[in-house]
Amino acid sequence: MLYSREKLQQLEATTLAPYACTSAHSRGREFAESESAFRTPFQKDRDRVIHTTAFRRLEYKTQVFVNYEGDYYRTRLTHSLEVAQVARSIARALGLNEDLAETIALAHDLGHPPFGHAGERVLNELMRDHGGFDHNRQSLRIVTYLEERYPGFRGLNLTWETREGLMKHETLYDSPQEGVRLERRPSLEAQVVNLADEIAYNAHDLDDGLRSGLLQPAQLGEVRLLAELAEELGFRLESLSEFQRRVFIRELLGLIITDCVKATHEALEKHAITSLEAVRAHPSLLARYSEQLKPRLAELRRFLFANLYRHYYVVRQVSKSKLVLERLFESYTRQPDLLPPGVRKAQDGQGLHRAVCDYLAGMTDRYALDEYAKLFEPYGR
Repeated sequence: MLYSREKLQQLEATTLAPYACTSAHSRGREFAESESAFRTPFQKDRDRVIHTTAFRRLEYKTQVFVNYEGDYYRTRLTHSLEVAQVARSIARALGLNEDLAETIALAHDLGHPPFGHAGERVLNELMRDHGGFDHNRQSLRIVTYLEERYPGFRGLNLTWETREGLMKHETLYDSPQEGVRLERRPSLEAQVVNLADEIAYNAHDLDDGLRSGLLQPAQLGEVRLLAELAEELGFRLESLSEFQRRVFIRELLGLIITDCVKATHEALEKHAITSLEAVRAHPSLLARYSEQLKPRLAELRRFLFANLYRHYYVVRQVSKSKLVLERLFESYTRQPDLLPPGVRKAQDGQGLHRAVCDYLAGMTDRYALDEYAKLFEPYGR
C-alpha cells in the first residue's frame, strides 16, 4: 500500500486526539510552495531542520562538558535527540502529532552558542547595547533568515506551527522570548517539548555528572526522588555500579515520563479540552507534572545546580569560555578585516555587531577555541 501525503493526513484526522495539531489544518508557510507527495508538512519541516548546517554543528557544542572533555558526554546534538525521543513518547501516549513534536524538539536548540548557557550569557552581555542575545530567538532567526538553502526566500520556510513552537519555547532553564504573545497558549505538542527538554536535562545531566565523577552516587540520597527510586530498585547508592547507574537513569526517565503523561491527561479530562482552540485559550499550560512529583523535581534541579553546574571544575570551564568569546568579539568588532568575507558582507544588512554575534553563535566549541588560538597564541597558525 502506498502512503501518499493525503493518506497520511487522513490517518492524522482519524487517529489523533481532537486537541492535536493536524498538518492538513496547518496555518501554512510564509512563502507559498508545493508540498511533498509522500510527506506531511510537519515531516517536511523535520527533514529541513535535520539537513541544516546549524543542526550538524550541535554535535560539537557544549551541554555541560566542553567537547574535548570526552566522547561519552552529552552534546547539544545528543541532547536534542533525547528531547525528541521523550517528546515523541509523550505525544504518542496523548494522541498528539508526533511529527510536529519531534520537529520542534530537534530545532529548539539550533541557536545555542558554543559553551552552553555560559556562552549564551556572555553573548547577551556583549550584545547588551545591540539587541541582546537569546538562544531561543537565535533558533528562530536561523530557520527564518540565516540558513540559505532555497531560491526565492531566506530560511527554511517552516510551517507556522513549528515556528510557534520555537517562539514559545519556555523551560525552567530558559526564558520565553520578548514580545511573544503568551496570553495565547502554544499547541500541546509545543508544551510537551518544553517538558521533554526539562526531563532530558534532569536525567542526562545527572548521568554525565556521575560518569565524570563530579557527582558521587552517595550524594544522590540527599534528593528524595532519587533516594525513593534507589530503594524501589533495591540499589545501595553508596556502592552503585556502572550498570546500576544506567538502570537507575533509565528508570528515572521512565518514572518522570509516565507521571507527565498521566498528569497531562488528567488535566485535559478535568478541563474538558476537546479542541486545539481550547488548548490555546486555556488560562494555564496543560502539559504538566503531577502535584506530587513537582516538588521532588524542583529539589533535583536545586541539587544539580548546587553540586554540578556550580562545581568548581564546571565554573573553570565557564570562565575560560567567557574569556574566549569576549576576546573574539572585541577583536572582530574592533578589526572587521579579521572576519571571513561572508560575515563582512552580512554586516551591510544587519550591522557589524549582529553579524559578529551570528558568527560567534554559530561556532562549535572547538572552532571557537581554534579561532582564539590563531589570534592570541604566539605560535598559533
